[in-house]
Amino acid sequence: MAQPFVDPCAAGVIHAEPCPRAQGRAIPAPRRRIVLAACVLASSMAFIDGSVLTVALPSLRAALGADLATVQWVVNSYLLALGALTLIGGALADAYGKARMLALGCLLFGAASAACALAPSAGWLIGARVLQGIAAALLTPASLALIGATYPQDERAGAIGVWAAASALTSTAGPVVGGWLTGTLGWQAVFWINPPLAVVAVALLRLAARSDQREPRRFDVAGAGLIAVALAALTWALSQIGRGEPHAPSAFAPDVAAIAAGVLALAGLGAYVRWERTTDHPMTPPRLAHNRTFVGLNAATLLIYAALALAFFLLPFELVDRRALSPAATGLAFLPFSLAIGLLSPLFGKLADTLGARRMLVAGAIGASAAYVWMALAQGAPLIPGVILPQALLGLAFAVLVAPLTAAVMSSLPQSDEGLASGVNNAVSRVAQLAGAALAAGLGTLASGWRWGLLVAAALSAAGAVVTALELPPAPITRRSSS
Repeated sequence: MAQPFVDPCAAGVIHAEPCPRAQGRAIPAPRRRIVLAACVLASSMAFIDGSVLTVALPSLRAALGADLATVQWVVNSYLLALGALTLIGGALADAYGKARMLALGCLLFGAASAACALAPSAGWLIGARVLQGIAAALLTPASLALIGATYPQDERAGAIGVWAAASALTSTAGPVVGGWLTGTLGWQAVFWINPPLAVVAVALLRLAARSDQREPRRFDVAGAGLIAVALAALTWALSQIGRGEPHAPSAFAPDVAAIAAGVLALAGLGAYVRWERTTDHPMTPPRLAHNRTFVGLNAATLLIYAALALAFFLLPFELVDRRALSPAATGLAFLPFSLAIGLLSPLFGKLADTLGARRMLVAGAIGASAAYVWMALAQGAPLIPGVILPQALLGLAFAVLVAPLTAAVMSSLPQSDEGLASGVNNAVSRVAQLAGAALAAGLGTLASGWRWGLLVAAALSAAGAVVTALELPPAPITRRSSS
């Protein structure tokens, strides 16, 4: 599962770029609009892929004869590569040119998508999804940074508005389109969307984008490798909860291999932290750990987004396997959530300026927890009270918290670290999706997996509210000077 809306701090990557007009590198307005179209198309391509795939998972599992542990690797192989390499992808865009890396990422993403559609087995599909994740790690930060490098500071609000509107449209239409394509043409169709979009995006870039200024950068390849190994081990260990045929929730028999993988994950995370303290070009500078507010916000992000990923990984299987909904109807069941996010986020973002981010984040996380409990307790209820109404509550809760989370994260560090803050928080949200989907695959094998998964999601979201209440100052955060 990829979250059904953009990363919380994606717009921060745009704002972090130096103003091209101040650098004497402005391009005419018509060319700017073409570049914006290419960037929106490229970032939407990666985003659509996750949202349409969500509702195709039950059909994909049946067609490939896979279990939940294998299906979660179809999701998590992509997220693993994306989460581990996003910060390096941003550095590559600075070093070799944003437009160049965006075009390369688009071509690789399109080719990998075709390989996914042609996959004859689950193993092939997982390998192709790794390539998709690598491509997304190139194109996602490059597309956002290129918008900032193309639009002057005083025109970025309009560009971000267009980008945000396109993101809202894809979040709303993605599950519906994915359900229709899966039910009409098969699960492979959700991957065939991407190759033509990639070709169009590259053509627009060739037409209008100018060559970038390049910044000499060093890449923390060792750090990326360590975090990838640690996350892969953690993902595998979480997916082994309840491994095998569905059984009673009390039957959590010790699994030596899973325990060993958990130990390897902890050792890998420890090695990553140690490496980041010693290398002279870290992906996550150690000084970030001394900022209690920034650390707390990212911990809350990890908990809240892991809960969402857990619930949304299991939801399509509940709707298709137990409620016998068609893929198209399953896609429609996601609409209350997506519409609430798209329509209400701007309103609550303005309200956060008055009430402060802390209250909004706590309220949103508690509201999400209540929605998960509602769905867990209403499992046997009809579709509207059992799924649709709690989905609307969940969408309302995330509409309350997404914009304040962005503002709080971006304001927790000096303005000179704005790009770093957004990049780290986006990476954290992807790691959260990784952990949530892996945990869902493990809990989903239990006899009451849907209910247990939602209760765990409720606990994670409530923990996110507690962390926010403890670590975020009660007053609205004001941006600190970088001096």
